[in-house]
Amino acid sequence: MNITIVCDVLGEPNNGTSVAAYNLINHLKSQGHDVRVVCCDKDKKGERGFCIVPTLNLGPIVNAALARNEVVPAKADPVILEEAIKDADVVHLLMPFPLSWKAVKICEKYGVPMTASFHVQAENFTCHLGMMKSGLATKEVYKYFYKKVYDHCTLTHYPTEFIKEDFESNIKKHVPSRVISNGVSESFFEPAPLEAIIRQKQKNNKKFTIVVVGRYSSEKAQQVLIRAIAKSKYKDRIKLIMAGEGPKGRMYRRLVKRNGVDCEMRFIEHNELKEVLNAADLYVHTAYVELESIACLEAIVTGLVPIICDSKRSAARFFAQDDRCLYRKWDSEDLKNKIEYFMDNPEELDACKEKYRTQANVSRLGECMNKMEEMLQEAAGMREKEA
Repeated sequence: MNITIVCDVLGEPNNGTSVAAYNLINHLKSQGHDVRVVCCDKDKKGERGFCIVPTLNLGPIVNAALARNEVVPAKADPVILEEAIKDADVVHLLMPFPLSWKAVKICEKYGVPMTASFHVQAENFTCHLGMMKSGLATKEVYKYFYKKVYDHCTLTHYPTEFIKEDFESNIKKHVPSRVISNGVSESFFEPAPLEAIIRQKQKNNKKFTIVVVGRYSSEKAQQVLIRAIAKSKYKDRIKLIMAGEGPKGRMYRRLVKRNGVDCEMRFIEHNELKEVLNAADLYVHTAYVELESIACLEAIVTGLVPIICDSKRSAARFFAQDDRCLYRKWDSEDLKNKIEYFMDNPEELDACKEKYRTQANVSRLGECMNKMEEMLQEAAGMREKEA
């Protein structure tokens, strides 16, 4: 098939949406499809299959806010978009933003069927406007997303049932869709080499090691974990690893220093992250807004017990197998108590690890990408039937 993928934001594969985009692009290419990617990433200029559009200028204030959050949105260039779309069998939209809005109109002009992934919760957008906790803002943003993109698509991809129900309950409409996990990479299902695990444990000074993975951003709320460790009677026995990067990094470093927490903060590449997780003792998932949380699933697959923020806006809370693995949103005292429980009861931690290892229902990346490919083929086939 000739497949065009429209990416309002692509960038580096250092967040869930970008990783999901690259996984889909690479899979489709590996299956022999002709894939064209429309994005504004200047470093992709000249690469086969990439069509580069300008960046979107929203004025100095908004541009600065987006830059702080490491977001570079694309500007719709109708000439480049039309060239990338007109001969496509199907177009897949990654985000419900201006580049995709224009792509919708061009697809309808040429009769090209569209699919779209649901990678953006309303809060991912409203957090830039200081309205993340507004239910009314969430509802209005979702209605706008539906009007501009999802109402025009043959099929919509939801990573979880949670976000499907959340979106459709807000817009009060049913959207033709497929629920397909973004998938955990095959490599996480195999243990890291023993020597690598030993090396990581030595780096951690053989302390009880807690890992949290995610961008340093408002909705990830890693400060709750820092404060929980700072309050703990075991503070001096704990090593915290915050794998990520982002706009809250400076604030978190100040908080760590002020509270004397032994913490390592940096972006960790895929292969090393597997080693870090294999060598850790506990995983904490602090995000209170989350579509799926592949990072949490990766930790579970490696054998770690997760303690997860019990937020109604997060799909990750459904991964917890009992109340010992959930803490109240924003409550660092409750999180501290859950961490200390497992430190005080290592036999319970080991039993929990075995429970997660044998009962976790985790989708493998390859299986998920095959389902995504089937969804695109189904959408393309609908055009042929209509023709």
